[in-house]
Amino acid sequence: MLKIAFAEPKMPSAGTYAVAVSAERSLSPEAIELDRSMSGALRRAMTASRFTGKRDEVLAVLAPAGLGVQRVLLYGVGKAEELSDLRLQGVGAAVLAHLNAAGEAEATVSIGRLGGATGTAAQRAVEFAYGALLRSYRFDKYRTREKPEKKPSLKKLTVAVTGASAAQRSFMTREKIADGVFMTRDLVSEPPNIIYPASLAEAARALTKLGVEVEVLGLKELRKLGMGALIGVAQGSAREPQVVVMRWNGDPKGRDRKPVAFCGKGVTFDTGGISLKPAAGMEDMKWDMAGAGAVIGLMKALAGRRARLNAVGIVGLVENMPSGTAQRPSDIVTSMSGQTIEVLNTDAEGRLVLADVLWYCQDRFKPRFMVDLATLTGAIIIALGNEYGGLYSNNDELADKLAEAGRAVGEQLWRMPLGETYDQEIDSDAADVKNISGGRGGGSIIGAQFLQRFVNSAPWAHLDIAGMAWSKKDQGVVPKGATAFGVRLLDRFVADNYESS
Repeated sequence: MLKIAFAEPKMPSAGTYAVAVSAERSLSPEAIELDRSMSGALRRAMTASRFTGKRDEVLAVLAPAGLGVQRVLLYGVGKAEELSDLRLQGVGAAVLAHLNAAGEAEATVSIGRLGGATGTAAQRAVEFAYGALLRSYRFDKYRTREKPEKKPSLKKLTVAVTGASAAQRSFMTREKIADGVFMTRDLVSEPPNIIYPASLAEAARALTKLGVEVEVLGLKELRKLGMGALIGVAQGSAREPQVVVMRWNGDPKGRDRKPVAFCGKGVTFDTGGISLKPAAGMEDMKWDMAGAGAVIGLMKALAGRRARLNAVGIVGLVENMPSGTAQRPSDIVTSMSGQTIEVLNTDAEGRLVLADVLWYCQDRFKPRFMVDLATLTGAIIIALGNEYGGLYSNNDELADKLAEAGRAVGEQLWRMPLGETYDQEIDSDAADVKNISGGRGGGSIIGAQFLQRFVNSAPWAHLDIAGMAWSKKDQGVVPKGATAFGVRLLDRFVADNYESS
């Protein structure tokens, strides 16, 4: 486990010492002083290499005897005047990755004076450290014979900056957000024999330690509520469905105020049901619960940092399996709303789960708005690749706030259309609505259009995160694997717009 600490600037006596270089090989004042003590070795090393101080570049230099540290690391920040919070986080992630790859156990990073950079040095230090912390995540609990040289080596990272105490206090909030991110990454990374509806509900129960009220509804309660759409998805599995309701009451004075609400699709494994998926790639369907995982992680982040608002998180948890009891294409189920649904494709199951969860949420809590997260469609990957999550909404103000929060944290959203013509495509000849359109076009839009039928007029946004839940490579602050997309985005969204002062 990486330990990150802040300290007032001074020359360290062990490990690696990292100093900043901006574009065109412009040394920071701390780097200039260090270069002088090394008789110009840093400038000579830059001249002899391709290192120019671009963002995320690093150059290691062996330290001379007597300096105290073993190595000096030059890290590039690019143009100082362009050092946004996101860029600093990326720099922190790049430095962290290099230190681990180099086998370092301890390092000190100088966050000093950078001409043209905005904000205080302490603020920049917090962003740098946050990026390093986010990148430090690794899911390795099942690796029993991994070679030592393959494991992360860095145990302690000290960020040296004037105003270290203030930076440490500010960083505590970021650590709580990271706790939520890491919980989501853990849940999404677990195999489906470990995470299934009951065990995922149990994981959510752990949030009671932070003051979150957690209520778990089992099959008996779901039947009483009339959640026929959600139950229909689960009926092919030996594992019973669960709906988990999490409530964070961080604004006691606002109890009469409507809460904000977040809903998540939690298909803990998706075979497609009777509409069976191809075998190739089916192992990826362990992360079809990433929307629910993000909601659980968000609730942990909000509670951990004592967010000043009242929030509700609801996740529908099912396993979609083929069996003699599984629902069939052409079955008709009755949702909690009373609307009947013709199930033409059992692999379009996430929308059935969310149909009941969204209706239950608005019916019970009358929220100010609802945001749902779901790995809903492969079609959104065709449309947007792995760069943006799809954003659908019936409310322009809500959509704009979500997109702005996404840009601020680097979890970007792209707004997609809804419309009457699309809606007509899911009219059914046998029921009120069918769960697919029958054509290949606009698959993600059709999924969102289906969900909108279970929203009424409540402000609502749907985030289709199928392309964003899992990364096949290391990317900045997100290591390869589960990304926890949505946790930082929604935490920033509520912090900027809905918390009481």
